[in-house]
Amino acid sequence: MIGRRDTVNGAHFGFTDRWGGVSAVPYEELNLGGAVGDDPAAVTANRELAAKSLGVDPARVVWMNQVHGADAVVVDAPWGDRPVPRVDAVVTAERGLALAVLTADCVPVLLADPVAGVAAAAHAGRPGLVAGVVPAAVRAMTGLGADPARIVARTGPAVCGRCYEVPEAMRADVSAVVPAAHAETSWGTPALDVSAGVHAQLEDLGVRERAQSPVCTRESQDHFSYRRDRTTGRLAGYVWLD
Repeated sequence: MIGRRDTVNGAHFGFTDRWGGVSAVPYEELNLGGAVGDDPAAVTANRELAAKSLGVDPARVVWMNQVHGADAVVVDAPWGDRPVPRVDAVVTAERGLALAVLTADCVPVLLADPVAGVAAAAHAGRPGLVAGVVPAAVRAMTGLGADPARIVARTGPAVCGRCYEVPEAMRADVSAVVPAAHAETSWGTPALDVSAGVHAQLEDLGVRERAQSPVCTRESQDHFSYRRDRTTGRLAGYVWLD
């Protein structure tokens, strides 16, 4: 259920795989995405299962309405009855509040400054990488007192540069903004490595403490992949501070 989890100085990071939930085919099993066509009751049950497996109160998880943009919003509580905003990064200084990001090939980016007590979760697909969602998240964190030199970064399962084939013109456009994203597939065609691009942006921002998941979602049957399956579920990354 939780494919990877670690803790650094009271900052907690967790990434799900696709198993241990209640969703039926083609969303089996632990689909956490509420806008992919799955039974809403199954998604709610899966979110409760995932949160409890992390030791997090399901009612204290903040989700986003992700739109492949670069907007970041500061939060201090779950949305409750309020509309979930159309953003791709959430930032908090509220300890014990878990921030969640949904993906199925895009890069889930989890950030925390344990000293300042500030955390962020960001959704970095190709458009968000170019638009600067990761720098936007770090800026919002520094606005709350975080120091990039203290920020711990974790990126989760995502499609790798060997598998993310794109047209040559698209590779050129993205590489002009983020050169580290330039890649080639294992079969010799133009590709993008969004994870490498995210880590290059974090390096430029002064974030030195970083770790990247080795899992390629397109290659792993234990993870959801939109590029592989089209109709499929969503993984989640979670970050929170004690």
